[in-house]
Amino acid sequence: MIYTKTGDKGTTSLVGGTRVSKCDIRVEAYGTVDELNSHVGLLAEMIKGIDPEHYTYLKTIQNNLFIVQTLLATEKELPYELPNLPANAVAEMEQAIDTLQSALPPFRCFVIPGGNIQSAQCHVARTVCRRAERCIVALTLQAPVDDEICRYINRLSDYLFILSRHLVIAQGDEESLYK
Repeated sequence: MIYTKTGDKGTTSLVGGTRVSKCDIRVEAYGTVDELNSHVGLLAEMIKGIDPEHYTYLKTIQNNLFIVQTLLATEKELPYELPNLPANAVAEMEQAIDTLQSALPPFRCFVIPGGNIQSAQCHVARTVCRRAERCIVALTLQAPVDDEICRYINRLSDYLFILSRHLVIAQGDEESLYK
């Protein structure tokens, strides 16, 4: 059964069973990462036939975002071990950014989201990523959050920006530049 009715009064359970308000900053943080994951999934499907390499990498990112969500949804020590982000997740993303950026023309001015539908979706995902980052930073003011999560989310917004430029240029479209 999909409905439990346990949230009907505006509360939800964290991993470990603690009940909190659905407007708790922890819920906002992992909920925004969930929204981000959905946008990354849409982006992945949009580029599946255009850029299989980055499609595959976006699927890896989605798995990592599930790990981030789980860690953010956990407020206390548990009698079992939770998954962690792969030790090389940030370095792998930095390598992907560097590889993409090396093939792009120099960044001259602000890019207006668009250029093509795939690039526009990158920008939607990027802005949701930035919101997720702000929620995670707000959570760090109340509870400890692994620094690796903050680094990963920060790099992800950079990756999505660079990927947006790549998708426009690789398809022969023109970037919309702010002038």
